[in-house]
Amino acid sequence: MTTTQTDQTFMEAALAQAQKSYDEGGLPIGSVLVSAAGEIVAQGHNRRVQDGDPTAHAEVVCIRNAGRRRDWPELTLYSTLSPCVMCTGTSLLFRIPRVVIGENENFMGAEKLFTNEGVELVNLQHAGCIALMKKFIEQKPDLWNEDIGL
Repeated sequence: MTTTQTDQTFMEAALAQAQKSYDEGGLPIGSVLVSAAGEIVAQGHNRRVQDGDPTAHAEVVCIRNAGRRRDWPELTLYSTLSPCVMCTGTSLLFRIPRVVIGENENFMGAEKLFTNEGVELVNLQHAGCIALMKKFIEQKPDLWNEDIGL
């Protein structure tokens, strides 16, 4: 599948979640889950700092917010940043077949795990996602290094 205007629209929703986290003092990473019908079924943003929970990454929060479902293999996950190994593993566990990322310039996640498992991975290299994460890393390098385990 090629990048579509629909992907751009849903990435804007994920970016709004990232901005929300940034405004709360957290890491600016956002995520949305979208149904095959093109409806947002869940959204979330990184809450690791806000909640003191090291597992509260945007994708995990979004998947938690989706609740119990049986349609995981029909959903698309949007994330403003290339997902880390934990978030990648969570989406693989639920058999989400398509993942659209905003960017991987600021952080390259576990993208090979997706491709090894046959997940369709789309990278939008979205200017807004790149700029917000870059600004955060420049402003709060210690917090960023804590998040990525440095």
